[in-house]
Amino acid sequence: MAFERNEYPKKRTIHTTKPVDKTREKELVFGTQPVIEALKAGQEIDKIIVFREQSFADILEMAIERGIPVQRVPMEKLNQITRKNHQGVIAFVSAIRYVSLHNILAGIFEKGEVPLLLMLDRITDVRNFGAIARSAECMGVHAIVVPMRGAAQINSDAIKTSSGALSHLPVCRENNLMDTVQYLQDSGVQVIACTEKAAQILTNVDFTTPTAIIMGSEEDGVSPELIRRSNMNIKIPMKGKVASLNVSVAAGMVIYEAARQRMQEIV
Repeated sequence: MAFERNEYPKKRTIHTTKPVDKTREKELVFGTQPVIEALKAGQEIDKIIVFREQSFADILEMAIERGIPVQRVPMEKLNQITRKNHQGVIAFVSAIRYVSLHNILAGIFEKGEVPLLLMLDRITDVRNFGAIARSAECMGVHAIVVPMRGAAQINSDAIKTSSGALSHLPVCRENNLMDTVQYLQDSGVQVIACTEKAAQILTNVDFTTPTAIIMGSEEDGVSPELIRRSNMNIKIPMKGKVASLNVSVAAGMVIYEAARQRMQEIV
């Protein structure tokens, strides 16, 4: 096709929408009544997002009672997650069933074992979480403790990255990690925060007693409040010029040291 001088074909404007991840849809419950029924049935739900211009009073009330985080978002966000008839509400279903920390700790003591727990403070990357769970299960950690809010969603990606470890390793979800630290200390468990600001190095610490290790956020590490509340702060000694490690790598190193000491005790 020829064009006269100064005549050019008009550019077409193409509107694109972020593609829906089909695998994610298997981990969702959406629509007002299905979400209500999931809440009534006690299904494990990581969080609920709702259209910010609707009330959803029944759902909000049940979510508050169970301590499930609720986020108000624009309609575009909901449509990016699923294009099906979500009616303005989507619940993210956990791939595992959480367990009670009280029951786990009591069971460990009843079996005559020495507790080794791993507490994750605001670790949000799903693959980091899965990798940490894999190392923890391999090294004999009894359970992972995560906060109710600000933690990675335990979905199929987490299960896959853990190489199935999350099918064997209990995960406890707690409302307040500060209260959890106090509970553990009252139960005779030493709480150790891993932070690059610590003076003590991990090889100088006794991990053969009941222990809970705290690993912190990918962005800013263990929160200052938890560092102050812990019995001890430790760091991984490093020789290179890079000042920090990926949290899943750091967790693996600390857990290994704890397991190494405990294996020596057995021998």
